[in-house]
Amino acid sequence: MTKNFTGVVIKESLERPALLGKITITKTKVEKITARHQTPWLKKWTLHSIEVPEGEAEIIAKKLSLALDSRHSWYADFKNDKIHYIIFHGRVFKINRRSAKQYAEAKQYGISLGIPAYQVNFRPMIKK
Repeated sequence: MTKNFTGVVIKESLERPALLGKITITKTKVEKITARHQTPWLKKWTLHSIEVPEGEAEIIAKKLSLALDSRHSWYADFKNDKIHYIIFHGRVFKINRRSAKQYAEAKQYGISLGIPAYQVNFRPMIKK
């Protein structure tokens, strides 16, 4: 059985938002920007909840990486019960959801780009 991925993409994070037309959007929420977001050039974020078929995850992750804003530091992500794709402009992390080391690498990378630590609070899945 295949397991689709779910995640969030912020429309304003994309230089090429046309990519959203090729991704299944399951819900949209508009959020007003506050100082905590550290994106003073925007007044709002449009958060799209997305669903990505397992067989397309690799391709969509690469396309998102190329579509993300190259002037500002953003990320997008989607995951299923085993894999978590964390996507930055020009770089994709494919993470085993149980790997603290892999999550730490993605978090450090995001912080090195200037993304606030609270926004990259990725954590491994707890074993049951």
